[in-house]
Amino acid sequence: MASAAEGDVGTVAELAKVLRFGFEELSLNKLATSLGASEQALRLIISIFMGYPLAVVYRRYLFFKDTYLIHLFHTFTGLSIAYFNFGNQLYHSLLCIVLQFLILRLMGRTVTAVLTTYCFQMAYLLAGYYYTATGNYDIKWTMPHCVLTLKLIGLAVDYFDGGKDQNSLSSEQQKYAIRGVPSLLEVAGFSYFYGAFLVGPQFSMNHYMKLVQGQLTDTPGKIPNSTIPALRRLSLGLVYLVGYTVLSPHITEDYLLTEDYENHPFWFRCMYMLLWGKFVLNKYVTCWLVTEGVCILTGLGFNGFDERGKAQWDACANMKVWLFETTPRFTGTIASFNINTNAWVARYFFRRLKFLGNKELSQGFSLLFLALWHGLHSGYLVCFQMEFLIVIVERQAASLIQESPALNRLASITVLQPFYYLVQQTIHWLFMGYSMTAFCLFTWDKWLKVYKSVYFLGHVFFLSLLFILPYVHKAMVPRKEKLKKMG
Repeated sequence: MASAAEGDVGTVAELAKVLRFGFEELSLNKLATSLGASEQALRLIISIFMGYPLAVVYRRYLFFKDTYLIHLFHTFTGLSIAYFNFGNQLYHSLLCIVLQFLILRLMGRTVTAVLTTYCFQMAYLLAGYYYTATGNYDIKWTMPHCVLTLKLIGLAVDYFDGGKDQNSLSSEQQKYAIRGVPSLLEVAGFSYFYGAFLVGPQFSMNHYMKLVQGQLTDTPGKIPNSTIPALRRLSLGLVYLVGYTVLSPHITEDYLLTEDYENHPFWFRCMYMLLWGKFVLNKYVTCWLVTEGVCILTGLGFNGFDERGKAQWDACANMKVWLFETTPRFTGTIASFNINTNAWVARYFFRRLKFLGNKELSQGFSLLFLALWHGLHSGYLVCFQMEFLIVIVERQAASLIQESPALNRLASITVLQPFYYLVQQTIHWLFMGYSMTAFCLFTWDKWLKVYKSVYFLGHVFFLSLLFILPYVHKAMVPRKEKLKKMG
C-alpha cells in the first residue's frame, strides 16, 4: 500500500512538473508571438534584464562577503541563465571552462598553454558553428560561447604574462597579467558572471577579482554609488529597445531579397540599404547598454576617477552612444561600437603580431580572426573584408585632405561644413549598410543577390578610390609636404 501510494505521489509530481513546464513554454511562446519576436529572443531579453535584480541581491547581501560565496553566486546564477536559455546544452560552456582550468594547471605559464588554448577554444567554437549552422540568425548556445571563448583565451594569455619578468611587459600587459593561480571556482565565477555571460562585455580576470574583493567602489568600505549611472544606461537601452521593437516589422533584411526591392529605382535601393544599415545595429546597442547597466550596478563598471575627482563608470562600456550617432567616419563607428571586443582583439591578437613588422598585415589577420569568431558564413568574411578596405581608403582620403593645401582650404570653409557633414554621413551609412548586408544575410547566394541589385557599388567605389587616391595625392601634395612627412 505504502509503495503504491508513493508511486502515485511520484506520478502526480512528474505530471505536475510536465504541466508546469508546458504552461511556461506556452506562455512564453504566446508572449513572444504577440511581441513579434521568437521565444529564444524573448528568453534572451528576460535573461539580460534579470541581471538587475541579481545585481541588487549582490549589492544587498554579498558585496563584502567571503569571495568564495560571490564566486558561487556568479556560477550558480550564470548556469541558471544558461539552462533557461539553452537547456542541457549548457554543458558546452561547462566543459570548456573545466578543460581550460586543466590547461592552465597542467601546462602552466607556457607558450604551449597559450597556443593550446587558442586552438582548442576556437576549434570548439567553430565546430559548434558548423554543426548548428542554418541560413538564418538563430539564438543558440554558440551565441554566449563566442563571448566565453574570448574570455578563456584572454585568461590564458594573462596567466602566461604573469610568469614573465615585469620589466619585459608593457604597461598594459602589467595591468592584466595574472600573478596568482586561479582556482576552478574563480574561473567559473569569472566565466559565468550573469552581467556578461550572454552578450558580453569582455573584462579581465584581474578586474573581476577586484570586484569580488570589494575594491570596485567609489567609496572604499561601502557599496558603490552606481545606481543612478546604471539606471541612465538602462534608460538609454530601453529607448533603443522601444525604437527597435516599433520599427523592426517595417525595416527588415528580408525585404532586401524581395522582387519588390529589386523593382524599385536604384536610388531607392541605396536609400533603403542606408536606413536599414543604420537601424539594424540598434539591437546590439540595446543589449550592450542594458548589460552595461548591470555591470555598473554591481561595481564592475567602476573605472577610477577623472581629473576632477568624479567617479567613472565606463570600464564595461561597449558603446559610446554620442560618437556612434554623430560620427561621419567609419573609424569613428568602429571606435564607438563593440568597444570591449575591439579592445580585446587589439590586446590579445593585433599587438601580439608585432613580429610581422607590418601594421596592415596585422590588421588584416585580426579582422580575419574576428570574421571566423563570428561564424563560418561567407558573409562575415565579406563584411570584415569591406571594413579593412574602407578603413584603408578613409585613411588615404584623410591624409590627402590634410596634406593638400588646396583641399585643406576647401575643407575649412565654415559655411560648407553642414554640407560636408551630410555628404560624409550619407556615404558613411550607405556603405555601412552595404557591409552589414553580407554580415546579416550570411550565405553567399543571399548577399550576392543584393550586391548585384546595387551593382556591387561598395566594392566598385572603394576599390576605385584605393587605386586612384595615391595618384591624386601625388598630384595635389607639394613635394615639400612629402619631404616634411618623411622627415
